[in-house]
Amino acid sequence: MERPTELPPPPQDPLGEALHLLRLTGTVYARSELTAPWGVDLPPLEGHMMFHIVTAGRCWLEIDGSEPLALERGSLALVPHGLGHRLVHEPGGAAIDFFDLPIQRITERYEFLRHGGGGPECRLICVVVKFDHASAERLVDALPPVLHLDAWEGGDDRWLTDTLRFIAREAEALRPGGETVITRLADILAIQMVRHWIETTSDVDSGWLAALRDERLGRAIAAIHREPGADWTVESLARTAAMSRSAFAARFTDVVGEPAMRYLTRWRLQVARSTLRDVDEPLGIVAERLGYRSEAAFCRAYKREFGVSPGSDRRAEAAPLVAQ
Repeated sequence: MERPTELPPPPQDPLGEALHLLRLTGTVYARSELTAPWGVDLPPLEGHMMFHIVTAGRCWLEIDGSEPLALERGSLALVPHGLGHRLVHEPGGAAIDFFDLPIQRITERYEFLRHGGGGPECRLICVVVKFDHASAERLVDALPPVLHLDAWEGGDDRWLTDTLRFIAREAEALRPGGETVITRLADILAIQMVRHWIETTSDVDSGWLAALRDERLGRAIAAIHREPGADWTVESLARTAAMSRSAFAARFTDVVGEPAMRYLTRWRLQVARSTLRDVDEPLGIVAERLGYRSEAAFCRAYKREFGVSPGSDRRAEAAPLVAQ
């Protein structure tokens, strides 16, 4: 593939573009009415995010290695790495495995749980989502074990407060179309939680997010995201960043933690993996679109990165669907 004669215009908001790429799939939610004493032990879910909305009462979220987190009415807590954790009525309380509880499945995406000893009540909406774009891996790696936001009482995030209230009403009433409404709003809330953390944290001085925040490096990374199949070189990326080749190469490696061309390769292959799992396209077409001169070269690079061939990876992903 020949190098484009004109470089794409530099993006005005690289971080915003990266967040725009985040698409969520597989949303499942559960509404819970829990009375003290109670405790729920949620298993780890690799590749997924879990978040909890407290609509009444209070509870505690516990993750090994972290201090217990109090969640009041209106709290929103996001567990971005899919780590196992516990929701309990008091710190250190006993918790029962989620799959051992009397869960009522209302629809394919909606479950209801009523559990506990009859004491003070806590109502929760718990949501599981999965990002399906290559940028998710980079983003999730940068996040802390738990993100927490209190929004019920309004203030600057009044729209978020109203959204939480709306989700609570939809979950309780289960009106026609309510499942779709909750699914769409849950996606928005997950991304909003990530945005809030990015905007308020000061503890990001290296890595992918720091590079996106960097005015010059962010341009180059966003350009890669826009056109992963372009014939990028260190020189053309440096021009996009308005830097000299040597300064760009050194700064990219220092901030991101790997050379620019290695980042490009990894990004292409992550995009390829998402594409192969979602779209039934021939390997050769995917390879060409992502800048590989031959299907064989693409397959070799893919196997070096993921340890399996692209064809095997695609078949392994499709197998559970076939089994169903």
